[in-house]
Amino acid sequence: MTADRSESASRYFDFRLAIGIPLGLMALLLLLDPSGVDFALAELFYEPGQGFIGRHSFWLEDILHDRAKQAVIFVGVMAIFGFVLSLMPTRLSPFRRQLGYLVLALALSTSIVTPLKTLTGVHCPWSLSEFGGAETFTPLLSERASTEKPGRCWPGGHASAGFSLLALFFALRDRRPRTARIALVVALGLGAVFSLGRMMQGAHFLSHNLWTLLFDWLIGVLCYRWILYKAPQPMQLSQLAPDLAGGQN
Repeated sequence: MTADRSESASRYFDFRLAIGIPLGLMALLLLLDPSGVDFALAELFYEPGQGFIGRHSFWLEDILHDRAKQAVIFVGVMAIFGFVLSLMPTRLSPFRRQLGYLVLALALSTSIVTPLKTLTGVHCPWSLSEFGGAETFTPLLSERASTEKPGRCWPGGHASAGFSLLALFFALRDRRPRTARIALVVALGLGAVFSLGRMMQGAHFLSHNLWTLLFDWLIGVLCYRWILYKAPQPMQLSQLAPDLAGGQN
């Protein structure tokens, strides 16, 4: 990578849409109870008397959950290592802001999950009486039914391992737009696969993972706006003159 774009303006980005659409979707999830869709999808992966089809799957638990999470942790560790090196007179120095952004966005995206799980006390599908458990289902904003074992399943934790990589898209979009788009597809794909795997195990409903996606996207956008984004300057009238005159070269 070259560092010559570090001082130039960013490519235009519509923050009104990038922030407004996720906030609107969050409002819809709060106003329109998604439990009907959640339960319908969960039932596809549940066999009465046997449990969720992926509950004890080696591939879903050991590979897609444990090993995949370790791979994402490795990305975070490498980002931290790169940022530390960028503080020294090394070849990474020109990328200090991008690496710092990456470390912060990854840290925030993954660290908010545990406090939110503790705060909300939402149960996993496998804990609910509808799916062979003993707990009573309650919507997100409702008072929790009395229980000795509060849930720890909202938002989706494993999904954040994939969706947190949305930060790579923002870190790359001004320097390497094409690579940034690839990173965006990879992050969304991994997050979706991780989400589906945990849904097959009965660990999460679809809405739990959608909330994770929305949180991680907003964190990526806001950190990008704060740390990396440099608004493009309005085009000078002198630059427009050839076009206004008929597109002369």
